[in-house]
Amino acid sequence: MKITSVVGARPQFIKAAIVSPQLVAAGIDDRILHTGQHYDAKMSDAFFDELGIPEPVWSLHVGSGSHGAQTGAMLAKIEETLLADRPDAVLVYGDTNSTTAGALAATKLQIPVVHVEAGLRSFNRAMPEEINRILTDHISDLLLAPTQTAMQHLNAEGLGRDETSHVTLVGDVMYDLALRASENLETADFLATIGVNSGEFVLATVHRAENTDDPVRCAAIIEGLARVARDVPVVLPAHPRTRSLLEADPNSAKLTLIEPVGYLDMVRLEQTCALVATDSGGVQKEAFFHGAPCVTLRDETEWVELVELGWNTVVPPVDATVIHEAIQSRIGTTGEPASPYGHGDAGKRIADAVVARYQ
Repeated sequence: MKITSVVGARPQFIKAAIVSPQLVAAGIDDRILHTGQHYDAKMSDAFFDELGIPEPVWSLHVGSGSHGAQTGAMLAKIEETLLADRPDAVLVYGDTNSTTAGALAATKLQIPVVHVEAGLRSFNRAMPEEINRILTDHISDLLLAPTQTAMQHLNAEGLGRDETSHVTLVGDVMYDLALRASENLETADFLATIGVNSGEFVLATVHRAENTDDPVRCAAIIEGLARVARDVPVVLPAHPRTRSLLEADPNSAKLTLIEPVGYLDMVRLEQTCALVATDSGGVQKEAFFHGAPCVTLRDETEWVELVELGWNTVVPPVDATVIHEAIQSRIGTTGEPASPYGHGDAGKRIADAVVARYQ
């Protein structure tokens, strides 16, 4: 059996690091197609190297662009690849433009689509990711859900009730990798290069267009984080576009801006920070995996389990005072112990589901 796995962004590289070896172990010829959605070597090549992901068979080098232009360029190139290779199924991850382009190209060629991380919903259709999730779920053949909440969303939309789609609860592959990556990971030297001490800094990430492209929200986030930095350092890894936006605000001088980091260095930061403040879906979960409280700088979150368990506080980023107070109040706190994302065997469960469906 031959599968084409479509990746293009950080969360997908992370998931492929777990899923691809399990597919191969199950006797599946898994061929990785890299769209090039994240084209910076620090956000792409580094993940392949340090996580041991097999080299892509195809690299499309699509790069940046508007959502329509980027997705259209991917769609055309993925279709060309699938026509030449004719896999038995196409596997897509998450909710990026690479996800949608891969799913659309496969569906139009009548190739079954496997969606890993199916069923997530923010119920905010202003988010491009929400449109990508819904569209991909409704054209996929095999829906692999990370949580019981995701299963409920799929059932509510009528998916999995007949032969048009198959829904399986598998757990979250990011938890698999978090368990593997956190073993015997040295942190002291890395923190020294940044100039912070373990347990004495806030880790922040900001990248969503809804925040960075909105002057009011962007200013509120920067000022809120700057106020936090009066009492505790705020470390913020930022790729060049985000960094230029942040540095345009004088308040950013109070933050410790660093270059983008690879997965293992991000784990080091998550393991040792006092709190995570982020607008990233994946980083919210990673904070939980490594025992850090989280303040989510968005209007909503897909990971409602973490809010219900007390690990995550959602703060719409429109008021610097509210952001500052929310972060300060959560430092040093924890939530309830629970395992909403499975038990570290999601990769094998995914491979088993694929084998059961297509072999």
